[in-house]
Amino acid sequence: GRTGCNAHLTLRRTKPGGRFQVSGFQPRHNHPLFAAPRGPPSPFQSPPNAAPPPDFIDDDASATARAAWAEGEGPLRTRRQWEIKYGEAAALLNHLQRQSLADPAFHHAVQLDVEDKVANVFWVDAKMVADYAHFGDAVAFDVVSRNSISLRHLASFVGCNSFGEPVVFGLALMYDETCESFRWLFQTFLHAMSGRAPKTFISHQDTVIAEALSLAMPGTTTAHAICAWHIKHVAKGNIRQLSKGDANFIEEFKACVDGEYDEEAGFLAAWDAMVSKYELRDNAWLQRLFEKKHKWARPYAKGIFSAGMEGTRLNERLNSEVRGHLRAEVDIVLFLRHLQKVISDRRHRELEMEYGSRLMMPYLKIRAPVLTQASDVYTSVIFQLFQEEYEEFQSAYIVSRDESSPCREYVVSLVEKEDRRYTVYGNPMEQTVTCSCGKFETVGFLCSHALKILDVMDIKYIPDRYIMKRWTKYARRLTSPEVLGQAVQAEESLEISNRYQHLCPKYVRLVARASECEESSRVLDQFWGELGDKVEQILQKQTSISSAPVTLQPDVQNLKMALSSITDGTESENVVDISSRAAAKTVVKKKGQKSKNHPRNCVEKGLTKKQKVHSEEPAVVQYGLADGSAQSGNAMFQGLEAAPNLSKMGSQTPTYIPYMV
Repeated sequence: GRTGCNAHLTLRRTKPGGRFQVSGFQPRHNHPLFAAPRGPPSPFQSPPNAAPPPDFIDDDASATARAAWAEGEGPLRTRRQWEIKYGEAAALLNHLQRQSLADPAFHHAVQLDVEDKVANVFWVDAKMVADYAHFGDAVAFDVVSRNSISLRHLASFVGCNSFGEPVVFGLALMYDETCESFRWLFQTFLHAMSGRAPKTFISHQDTVIAEALSLAMPGTTTAHAICAWHIKHVAKGNIRQLSKGDANFIEEFKACVDGEYDEEAGFLAAWDAMVSKYELRDNAWLQRLFEKKHKWARPYAKGIFSAGMEGTRLNERLNSEVRGHLRAEVDIVLFLRHLQKVISDRRHRELEMEYGSRLMMPYLKIRAPVLTQASDVYTSVIFQLFQEEYEEFQSAYIVSRDESSPCREYVVSLVEKEDRRYTVYGNPMEQTVTCSCGKFETVGFLCSHALKILDVMDIKYIPDRYIMKRWTKYARRLTSPEVLGQAVQAEESLEISNRYQHLCPKYVRLVARASECEESSRVLDQFWGELGDKVEQILQKQTSISSAPVTLQPDVQNLKMALSSITDGTESENVVDISSRAAAKTVVKKKGQKSKNHPRNCVEKGLTKKQKVHSEEPAVVQYGLADGSAQSGNAMFQGLEAAPNLSKMGSQTPTYIPYMV
C-alpha cells in the first residue's frame, strides 16, 4: 500500500534538446527497502495468502489500535520520515514537561511511529487558547522547511488579532509529513481548542494536507482556502513561461490568481484565453490548479472569511524570525527558548498597540456620524481601513435602482472605476445590506458600495450586525452572557494559570524551608489541614451561587491570617493581596494635566460643544457587536467617550495590568 513516501529525484531541462539537470533530491524513505526478486521465489518468502504476524492477530488490543488508527489518534503505522539527533527527543520532552509543571493550562501531545519513536510533537499554552477563542475564525497553517534534511520542520497555526498582526494558536515539530501525521496534528489541535473548528483554514496547495483536513474535520463547515502567494511561487517551477520571464504571461497569470476578476464569467474567459494563447492545455500542474479554483479564485472564494490575511504570509513572518535556529546543529532547548522569546515579543507589541489605541483618539478626516461611531468601536488600524472605504464611498454613484420591493436592488459604480459595477441589495426596514463584492463576508467590515446604499436608505450609523467583535477595541472583553462558553473557558484557564504561576514557586520554597527543621515541618503540616478546609469552603460557596454576587471578605481575611501564621510574616503577599490591590479604585491625576482635549484641526476648532472626560466608565452610546464565531450572539458594549476605569479594565482584561499605571 501507499505510505506517502517523499523520496524523489527531480530532473529538469531548461530548453528542448538540452541537458537534464538535477533540481531536487530527497533520499529519505519512510518505509523499509526491499530488493525485487530476480529469480524463483525463495522457500523462506511468505506466500501472498499467508497468515498475518502475531502482532496483528485479531484480539481486543488490535481492535483498539485499529479503532484509534481509524480515528487518526493512534501511532503511525510506518517509520517516521526524518531522523532525530541523539538526545534531542528526551530534551524536547523534558522541556515540555517543565512547561506543563509551570503552567497547568499548557497542553502538549506526542505521536509515535511504528517503532515507538517520536514522530510529531504539538504544544499550546493558555494564551494561545485564549487568542484562538477571540480570533480563531480564520487559521493559516504552514510547515517551514518542508522536504529539507538540514532544518527542523516547524508547523504553525497562525491567525490575526484585532490590529491585523499575527497571533500564534499552536506549534508543532514534525518528523513525519504523511497524511496520517497531518490528520493527527489537526485533530490534536481541535482537541486543545475544545473541538471548535475555524471558519476558514488556509494552507499551501498540497493534496496531503487537503486530504488530512477533510478526514480531521468531516462534520464541520470549515472552508479550505489555498494561499495565492504560494501558487505564484510554485508556478515558477511548473510553467515554462514563468521560468523564462515572459512579461505578458506573468501579467495575465497574476490577474487570474490575484483576483482581478470578480465575476465567474470574466475569470473563466480570461483563464481560457491565457491557456489557449500560450498553449498550456497539456500542462498537468495547471489543470490540477484549475480543478481547485473554488479554493483560491476570487469569484468562488468571495464568501470565504479570511480576516484580510494574505494566505500564509503571517506564518512566513514567524518563520523568518526563527529560521536561523531551525538548523539541526542548534540545540533543541535553545531553539525552543528563542521561539518562546519571539512569541513573547509579539505579545508585548500587541499589548503596546492595544494600550496606545485606548490613549490616542483617531484622526477623522470628515466629521460624519458613521466615522464617529467607527472611531469609537474599531481599533486604530481597522478604523483607518474603514475610513478609506468611506472616502471611496464619496465617489460612488448609482447606475440603476429597483425599489419596487422591500428588498431593494441597486447597481453601484465608482467614478474612477466605471468599468466595474457591483450589485447591492438593501432593506431599510431590517437595516440590512449585501454587496456582490463580498468584502464584509471576506474581511469583516463594510465596503464603500454598501456604505453608499446605507446613506441612500438614510441609515447614518453602522447596524449592529455589521460590527464584527474581532475588529473592535474590546475584542477580548467578555461583556455579554451570549458570548460563547469557549471564550469564557479560555479566559478562566488563563487566570488560573496566572494564579498558579504566582503561588506555586512561593509554596515550594516554603515547604523546602520548613523541611529543614522537624518543628517547622510539624507546624506546616498542622496548618495544612486547616488551610485546605478553608479553601474547600470558599470553592464550594463560590460554585453553589451562580448568578448572585458573592462576598468572600470574611473568608479572605481568615485565609490571610492562616497564611501569615504559617509564613511568620515573610510570605504575606499572596494572590489574594494582589487581587485586592487590583480591585482598589485608584485614579492618579498628573500635575498640570488638563481635563479637556485641545482641538487638533480646523474642523474640531469649529465645534462649540466640548466633551468632558470622566474617570468613570462611560455610558453614552451603545453599539452592538457581531461575534465572528456566531453573529446571532451580539454582545453590547459602551462607546469609548472617555478613558475607562483602570481597575475595572484591569480586572476584565488582566493582560493590561502592567501598563495601567
